Amino acid sequence: MDNTTDGTWDSLPVKLNDGILETLNELQFTHMTPVQSACIPLFMSNKDVAAEAVTGSGKTLAFVIPIIELLLKREEKLKKMQVGALVITPTRELALQISEVMQQFIHKFPQFTQILLIGGSNPIEDVEKFKDQGANIVIATPGRLEDMFKRKADGLDLACLVKSLEVLVLDEADRLLDMGFEASLNAILGHLPKQRRTGLFSATQTQELEKLVRAGLRNPVRIAVKEKGVAASATQKTPSRLSNYYTICRSENKFNNLVAFLRQHKHEKNLVFFSTCACVEYFGRALETLIKKATVCCIHGKMKDKLGSWSSISLPLSGNALVFLLPMEESYVNFLSINQKCPLQKMPPINDVVDVLPKVKAMSLADRATFDRSMRAFVSYVQAYAKHECSLIFRVKDLDFGSLARAFALLRLPKMPELKGKTFPDFVETTVDTETIRYKDKNREKQRQKMLAELKTKEKIQFSKNHVKNEAWSKQKSKKERRQKRATKRSRREGSEIDEEDLEELLNDTRLLKKLKKGQISAEDFDKQIATEQKNKEKPAGPSHEDEDV
Repeated sequence: MDNTTDGTWDSLPVKLNDGILETLNELQFTHMTPVQSACIPLFMSNKDVAAEAVTGSGKTLAFVIPIIELLLKREEKLKKMQVGALVITPTRELALQISEVMQQFIHKFPQFTQILLIGGSNPIEDVEKFKDQGANIVIATPGRLEDMFKRKADGLDLACLVKSLEVLVLDEADRLLDMGFEASLNAILGHLPKQRRTGLFSATQTQELEKLVRAGLRNPVRIAVKEKGVAASATQKTPSRLSNYYTICRSENKFNNLVAFLRQHKHEKNLVFFSTCACVEYFGRALETLIKKATVCCIHGKMKDKLGSWSSISLPLSGNALVFLLPMEESYVNFLSINQKCPLQKMPPINDVVDVLPKVKAMSLADRATFDRSMRAFVSYVQAYAKHECSLIFRVKDLDFGSLARAFALLRLPKMPELKGKTFPDFVETTVDTETIRYKDKNREKQRQKMLAELKTKEKIQFSKNHVKNEAWSKQKSKKERRQKRATKRSRREGSEIDEEDLEELLNDTRLLKKLKKGQISAEDFDKQIATEQKNKEKPAGPSHEDEDV
């Protein structure tokens, strides 16, 4: 089914709840996107939906709104622990974004609770939170959700709680399969009731996805949403009004090129994507300082209020996309073109590039908060690189860590497994002792100094407990003595064949040696006593008077 219709929310064939309409108005979402106008009426009329739509087409609202509508229309109201809706998505970041959107809408419906089940936290904490707060709406990644179904021994019988399930949504379904979650999805689907509404959203259609459609959906309505004026095409995977470019540069030149590009386009709206939340925090703050007379808005999955930052920003769908790639990553261009149907054009070199990294370093030296962000950003980038979906091209072992450290304007390298035992002569650490860098925030610095003092006190106490007073080398036990003592103990334990006389002699020698070390006898006395013992040992034993015949 092709659908290119859009319009206001009032134009829907089914009326939305007033609370939902109020939230849409508050968020300034005045018009529907094609995927929303196509999916919402079908969902609300109890149809299963398999929708193919390009990234950024508004898929989240296309299932968030029907979920709330369907839960509101239930004849039997959901109890605290009953799960009415389940959204499964491939990554933590997507799950966090969906949870944020859902929270904006259920704010008007306090009878509903939601829970976020994603990796990176203690699963037992998730179990306790579920038991304590309940969850009518669950947003989860496959691995953590599958684990929750195995927590019956911990007091959570999720298989029983999902019997009331009304709606299942598989978001970014093609990526769920690409990332190897097929087995987890099959296990999860086995726990869910057959009588439910299911929505499957993806950017591409594959044979593997078709199998999932047949297994999880009942007579679905298939939707391929295209933009107005665009003929249906199997090759369209990104918005047609978006021109895609790439440029090749070394690690240490990436940020310099980005700053130069943004300075040249600072009067336009720009979206800059980084691979991790920590990178957004670090480079976003740097851009605030480096791009004058421009508003920089940092948004990532760990922020409490992301939509609030976006709600006042209107963005046109037409524009340009630019990808910065390392020389070793250039084959990714062909990968995108062939596998993702997303061709990229090479952009000419950016002009007026200035080295701004010394300024970023100065920011770290001036404020420990920036220094901390730089270290977290570097570590998170390497970790994200190791988990890249296209691992044949993006390989950690190929990274030039020295160049990368310069790209992040690091003052020193962090301690992490990937760097253990390696040296990077092309990276020069700062001569400044980084422990002396202070926070600009006086309260934060005061707290740090307090923690350092407490740590120092603990270390002193620990040291005094473990400390053994140093002795002169002449009074210290030799390795030979220690081995001899251990051998004696071992011989006693294991029932050695050494006879009592030899053992007694060995102990006497050890006692004499200790007296000599302590200065209680002279070397001459030591030699005499040893000689006497040896002489007595060598003297043949004769019959004593007691043994003579009478």
